[in-house]
Amino acid sequence: MKKRTILLALVILITFTGGIFTGVLYSKNKINQASKPLIIEKASESTKKLAEKTIPGESFEESKVLMGYVQDFRDPNVVDYSKLTHVIFSFAHPTADGGILLNGDSAINNLRAMVKEADKHNTKVILAVGGWFHINGGESYEPFKTAISNPDSRTRLVNELTSIVDREKLDGIDIDFEHPRSKADAANLAAFAKELSEQLHPKGKELSIAVYAKIHAVTGTEMGFVIFEPSTFQYVDHVNIMAYDGQWDGGYNAANLSPYPFTENIVNYWSNLFDQNNLAKEKLVLGVPFYAQPEDPAIKQVSYGAIVNSDPANAVNDTVSMNGTTYHYNGVETIKKKTNLALDHGFGGMMLWEAGHDSKGPHSLTIAIYNELVKSSDILAKK
Repeated sequence: MKKRTILLALVILITFTGGIFTGVLYSKNKINQASKPLIIEKASESTKKLAEKTIPGESFEESKVLMGYVQDFRDPNVVDYSKLTHVIFSFAHPTADGGILLNGDSAINNLRAMVKEADKHNTKVILAVGGWFHINGGESYEPFKTAISNPDSRTRLVNELTSIVDREKLDGIDIDFEHPRSKADAANLAAFAKELSEQLHPKGKELSIAVYAKIHAVTGTEMGFVIFEPSTFQYVDHVNIMAYDGQWDGGYNAANLSPYPFTENIVNYWSNLFDQNNLAKEKLVLGVPFYAQPEDPAIKQVSYGAIVNSDPANAVNDTVSMNGTTYHYNGVETIKKKTNLALDHGFGGMMLWEAGHDSKGPHSLTIAIYNELVKSSDILAKK
């Protein structure tokens, strides 16, 4: 396997004085977990300056990305930073007035530990804002919608996100608004993305957005209840397509989680959409699941790692019988096919939900994707 070469940079030792930032943190509502949400307030300007991350040398990273979401409770050490170009820390939770909440001290400590580990491998750390569930209960949709619908709260949210990027030495923000359900939502999301990009891009930071797959897993037709304004994608660097969770389409069917034909329809839809709107398809990033869906909905999902740990032979399959039910998932061969499907359509790379669900060792799905990306880079270099 071709190793990623890293352009050596001149390391400059900077001595510094002054205190570490002392952001004001205070507890808000109690939540189901032991920790409390933190409201992130603007911190005083720190005199500490960290060296910029080195620029990778010639490798697939320059044109292709491998982005992995990581939930805030994960031990940062479980992530294979050496194979990912980006880790996306999930989630910061928006409030209706434009503030953001994090899941207690453990979340902020994990974020900081992740930044340190990622820096060792020249991997970027992005903070995701939104997600499906809100830290205060219910869906994130309502508070997120309210925050970006009003110009004042929208600007405050942009400023809060930019501030935490600066304070925590992050590499950008991922917008995970699930989901714009009207033309007004779509317009407000576009305005939010534009304003946030105008804050982040001049600082050399990235902006990505997670998007609903938009395709029905059973009929293969476009789903109209989620609406995006195509201009939104002008302002972002990566569009992370959540090409999974099809099990809910047309009545519960675990087999529709993310089968290959479903993904083909999704890839074709987004390729055509970007072509029709003269958008760069290199921004498109195909998402794949690292979890398995049970045929019995009363049983919880399980991780791909748990399936492989029960029997390594399961790595090459897409179904397994465990816990008294059958689970559907994407094994190594399907993941490889999907990676090459994305590459064949000019996509900019791959995304996974989520890194903590992967297995360790030779059956890792992260490694399988990485190897396909490297192989593609090698082939292109020979042409």
